[in-house]
Amino acid sequence: MTREEKANVIQDLTTQLSDNTTIYLADISGLNASTTSDLRRACFKANVRLSVVKNTLLAKAMEASDKEFGDLPEVLKGNTSLMFSETGNGPAKLIKNFRKKSDRPLLKGAFIEEAIFIGDDKLDTLVSIKSKEEIIGDIIGLLQSPAKNVISGLKSGGGKLAGILKTLSEKE
Repeated sequence: MTREEKANVIQDLTTQLSDNTTIYLADISGLNASTTSDLRRACFKANVRLSVVKNTLLAKAMEASDKEFGDLPEVLKGNTSLMFSETGNGPAKLIKNFRKKSDRPLLKGAFIEEAIFIGDDKLDTLVSIKSKEEIIGDIIGLLQSPAKNVISGLKSGGGKLAGILKTLSEKE
């Protein structure tokens, strides 16, 4: 690779790192061709972009990026694959499901909305992260429940009051 090609790759990686808020680093070494193809298909279905990168070029792109990646450049050893997604837990769920058939991919680290997770032991934590849409749905549900209680209380109270008035009027 010439210096120009390397500079172009670093520029492209820097742009991708800047444009995405969910970035996973995984190790897919040891997977044969058909298993790797299955992983790529699963990524496509889950709307996760997967690409294999050179560690030195990715480290330089992280350095050139406007984001703070903390200790993530230290995990760039061995084979590294980048996973980009719109949802914070999408790649983690994909990795966990794929591991039912294979022992790979291994999670090296993740960058999600400025939070940094390092190590394969963080996979369960990442799977349980809620997406923005799920959090908004939870908040809307919580906001609606008091209003529903008040409305149902008024409806049932009105029926009771009408029943009491009818009973009192019939007694007289």
